[in-house]
Order: sequence, then C-alpha cells, then structure tokens
Amino acid sequence: MVSRVIPVDSFDLVIFGGTGDLARRKILPGLFRRFRSGQMPAEARIIGAARSDMDDAGYRQMIREAIAEFGLEEKDDASGIDAFIERLHYVAIDATGEGGWNQLRELMRDGVIRAFYFSVAPSLFGALAERLHQHGIADASSRIVVEKPFGRDLASAKALNATLAEHFDEGQIYRIDHYLGKETVQNLMAVRFGNVLFEPLWNSHYIDHIQVTVAETVGVGGRGGYYDKSGAMRDMVQNHLMQLLCLIAMEPPSTYDADTVRDEKLKVIRALQPVEPHQIVRGQYDASQDGPSYREDAENPRSFTESFLALKCHIANWRWAKVPFYIRTGKRMKARSSEIAVVFKDLGHTIFEGDTARHRNILSIRLQPNEGMDLQVTIKEPGPGGMRLVDVPLDMTFADALGPDREDAPDAYERLIMDVIRGNQTLFMRGDEVEAAWAWTDPIINGWEARNDVPKLYDAGTAGPEDAMMLMHRDGRRWREIKG
Repeated sequence: MVSRVIPVDSFDLVIFGGTGDLARRKILPGLFRRFRSGQMPAEARIIGAARSDMDDAGYRQMIREAIAEFGLEEKDDASGIDAFIERLHYVAIDATGEGGWNQLRELMRDGVIRAFYFSVAPSLFGALAERLHQHGIADASSRIVVEKPFGRDLASAKALNATLAEHFDEGQIYRIDHYLGKETVQNLMAVRFGNVLFEPLWNSHYIDHIQVTVAETVGVGGRGGYYDKSGAMRDMVQNHLMQLLCLIAMEPPSTYDADTVRDEKLKVIRALQPVEPHQIVRGQYDASQDGPSYREDAENPRSFTESFLALKCHIANWRWAKVPFYIRTGKRMKARSSEIAVVFKDLGHTIFEGDTARHRNILSIRLQPNEGMDLQVTIKEPGPGGMRLVDVPLDMTFADALGPDREDAPDAYERLIMDVIRGNQTLFMRGDEVEAAWAWTDPIINGWEARNDVPKLYDAGTAGPEDAMMLMHRDGRRWREIKG
C-alpha cells in the first residue's frame, strides 16, 4: 500500500504559547514530521510567540532540543532538522498588552494563509483575538485554533464563544480535540459508511449495547491542581468521549463535509437523555505501593473530585431506542487502553444446543495502543467429536495490515493542523456542538454536587470501583476486560 502526501498551500503559522509543553511535545515535532514528509511547502513559516525574552536563535535551539527529545525516529535526521529549523521565528509578546505586536505584524506575509494557534489558557483567548485584529494581523481569511477546555460549564462556554465571535466568524474558528485526529476514530466513519456489511446492522434491532472505555495507568501527577477543578467529567467525558459517542451514534451525513457531519453530531448530543443518579459511578484511586492516592496527588485531603467516571446513557431516537451506551474513563487503572466495543444481540434462535447465550458478535475498535479493530465471530472448534463452538477475532491491527506505511501516517496533531491550513473543519467542533455538550453535562455535575456525593475509592491497577461493575451486572451485562 502506498501512502499519499498532498502538500498544503504556503502559510504563516503563529503559535501563541510557542515555548509551552504542548508546543514542544506535540505541535513542533509534528510539524517537523509534516515538513520531512514533503507536505509542508518549503516557504512555509512557523512563528513562536510567548512571554519569554528570546531571539530566533534561542527559539530554534529550544525546538531542536524538543525534536531530539520528542521526535521519535525522526530525531536522527540532522539535515532535515536543520532545514526545518530555518523556517522558525520567534516574537516575545505580551498577550494582554502591546509589547511585540508590531514586530509580529511585520513578520507576517501577504498572499499566504495566516493561522494562529492559541496554545494558552482560555482566559487569554479574548485578548489575543482582539489584538490580532487591532494590529491588522488577522483578516477575513485567517484561522484560529483553540485548545480545550472550552469553558467549564454552559455559561462559560457561551461566554467564550461570544468572545471569539466578536473578532472571528465561526468558519474561522477551529476548536481542536486531538481524539478526532486519531486514525482509528476516522476509520470508525469509514467502517460504518463505507461498508454495506455494517450500516444495515447499526441500530437497535441488532445491537445489544455499546461500551466506550478510555483507561489510563497514570495518575494526575503534576496536573493535580488543574485536574482537581475539572475531574473526569470535564476533562474527558464532556469532550473526548462525547465526540466518540457522536461518531458511533450519528445518522449517515448526506456528504462528507464539515457542517453536514457536525449537524449529525449535534443531533446526537441533543437526543441524549438525562442521566439518573443510579446510572452514575464516580471514583477516586487510593494509595498503593506504586504511588500516592488521588487526594495526595491533588494536594487536597477533602477532595470530592472524581478520577474515575462510569455512566449509562440513552439516546432518544428511532435508531437507538432502548440501546444503552456504557461509558467509563479513569486514572491509575490496570492498563492503558481506549476501546469502542459494539456488542451485537444474541441469535434469536440457535440450532446448537447449549450455546444460545454464550456466543455473540462484537466489533472492537482500538484507539490506543495497537490501533486497529477486530470482529469477534463464532466458528467451529477444530477437532472431532461434535459441534463445539468457539469465538475468534477477525483481526486488523493497523501496523500489520498497512505495513511500513502505517509508520508514516501522521499523528492526531499533525493531521489536524494540516486540516487547519486546508480550511477543512470536519474534524473540529462547532460552537453550538460545544454548548449542547455542556447543556447535557451541567445537570449531571450539578446533581452530584447538590447531593454531596463522595467518590468511591478504588485500588490503583484495577478496573475501577466495584459499583461500576454493578452498573453493568444489574443489566445482566459485563464490562470488557481492560487490556493494554
């Protein structure tokens, strides 16, 4: 299989927060990979902007070191790094004042795409947007990329959207969620809408339930202060897992373009039913030999913030009537794993005695690690002596199926930044989508806060609190095993 690299048009990309952790770990190493693959034109330029007092040479050295640390196999391409580094510039800038803005304006070129990546705290979005227009740096064709969190509730999300709308049209705003840039997530749409095998079965007549799991082995660590004000609901469910849910459940869009796809995703969010208290399990990891407890990590001995969350959700429409969606995510769990499992119903009738309830088809889509998917099917166990059935996976691990070309595929940030330059918003969230997600999330959070719910403790290295197991057992179902 031969991968295709389609070059983008020339651009000036300004990264506000260009010395920050995200820029050094993901954005700049990812852009280097796109440059090395030939997708970035030779005349493209990247401008770091931050508070630090630094010149071009200092910034180039910083990014050279970042590529050496985070650039994986590309870090050994000395000549490629040299050529890429020459395209970097730096401006020391005051996001809320006037320092550096004239210098930035002088660096910008006419006749190329202008994109601005806001890799900073949301509290600075308004100030940056205002000064980009005030100094004539942004125009009607410019694009801005904003990182989550997109607010912490509906009111703040609306305020943030209104602030951005004062200076940029919705078509210029790219709200980035790196989960949507993952190869496997996009393949979910390809599997559903590109194969006659699945879409006719993608409904309540054939699907028993769907499980979405995002498990991490790490704790909150150095993010304790931030995480304790967010929790699993705000940090993961309201954005990442909500996007996965939308792609699983949405109706087929009439065309594959930004607004048509996002219209269908919005319908899913608006059709989500309220979640009752007995359909929610919150947890906190306890101390273990391998590390401190959540409360110790968060430096808050009385914290009620959840590091684990499991929900049972329903979508009120014809396609998904009475089909439960079970969602769980947590820190310090037994393995790092992100999986979507579509569990099909049992056969209405079986000719094989005793096997009615023991075998069912499951489509498993692995987002990480070992990206790929497999379909569990039932076959005859080899050997003489009767008809014995066994479940086996039809496996498509991307690394095996696609060969060396899989290694050259861009990661999520690379793909999404190139989509910004192309002007393709399909994999980015629209403002009304963000607000609808918060409108569903807020009552859940307000409910457990009003009840003073205390998260259940769970042992690190497990699958979460026992109550989460009961969430499924009450319905006669089981969570799939979390595997790395």
